[in-house]
Amino acid sequence: MTEKDFVPSAYTHQKTTGKVGYRSPSNIALVKYWGKKENQIPANPSISFTLDACATTTFVTYDKLSKTSPDFSFDLFFEGQPKPDFRPKIETFFKRIEQYLPFLKEYHFKIETSNSFPHSSGIASSASGMSALALCLMQLEKELNPNMSGEFLTKKASFLARLGSGSACRSLEGDLVQWGVHENTKESSDLYGVKYPHEVHTVFKKYQDTILLVDKGEKQVSSTIGHDLMHGHPFAEQRFSQAHDNLSKLKKVFKEGDLDTFIKIVESEALTLHAMMMTSHPYFILMKPNTLEIINRIWAFRERSKTHVSFTLDAGANVHVLYPENEKEEVLQFIVDELIAFCQNQQYICDQIGFGARFLPQES
Repeated sequence: MTEKDFVPSAYTHQKTTGKVGYRSPSNIALVKYWGKKENQIPANPSISFTLDACATTTFVTYDKLSKTSPDFSFDLFFEGQPKPDFRPKIETFFKRIEQYLPFLKEYHFKIETSNSFPHSSGIASSASGMSALALCLMQLEKELNPNMSGEFLTKKASFLARLGSGSACRSLEGDLVQWGVHENTKESSDLYGVKYPHEVHTVFKKYQDTILLVDKGEKQVSSTIGHDLMHGHPFAEQRFSQAHDNLSKLKKVFKEGDLDTFIKIVESEALTLHAMMMTSHPYFILMKPNTLEIINRIWAFRERSKTHVSFTLDAGANVHVLYPENEKEEVLQFIVDELIAFCQNQQYICDQIGFGARFLPQES
């Protein structure tokens, strides 16, 4: 599909007022997306586990205006309170998607959103938040065009979510979602995420992710700036090639349940992401001393326990501890005994693989 396929023709129905809601999860990339082209197009393909507990719930109440507004009309509430500092991001999002949702200036929107995880905890709230909002807006478009299929709604919502936050396009479905064109996946696209179409071993089902909150402060560098630093980066092309190679290797890993190779790829991807930041201009060190202490302890525990615990990182200090469900009891005990002392206020979140966003029906 191309961008033009998401530009709607005339709507067949009218809707004056209503309310829609979605709960959409965050996700954690295994092969990392880092670097982008214009219009939120990824410089390399990525694949992620969809999470379950870490999610954003968004309700959008809409009322038809008496005439089309020159500007976007909306009120925004986060955790029940007005959130003016979120407005610019929503404004930018609406500008990017207006040609695909031409009704946006015909309504006033009340956007109410909340997270199941602590604010500024380092969880990818832009992924869950933008995907939830995109789904709510697509639900309204389905009211205006009832013949729209559920498959198209999801695909277009992923396309729109990407324009708000790149990784948000991977949060609509689960349990594994790929984004970005890759030679081994015919259905893959730079425009939206797709459910991973290849065979996946049962060991990767219900995979666990315990998120260690090492540093809950504001990001040292925004993701947008971080992505931009890949332009002209001396190792950019090698990195993009590495991502393609790792995605190819994962096809066999996922099919055979090869946890040892899975660990090597996922941990290498995490460290490469941080290496790219450390070798950019300007350069940043996003890990904290406690991040490194946790990583070293994971390596030591894996060696002595012969479990398959591993880690990955986003562009920050927090650590995602990954492990199969059948090792849950032993790994969780290790986390409590050895790792939470290195978390800010000993905070951590237990999560696992989830299966995407959920529509929240409204009472009639």
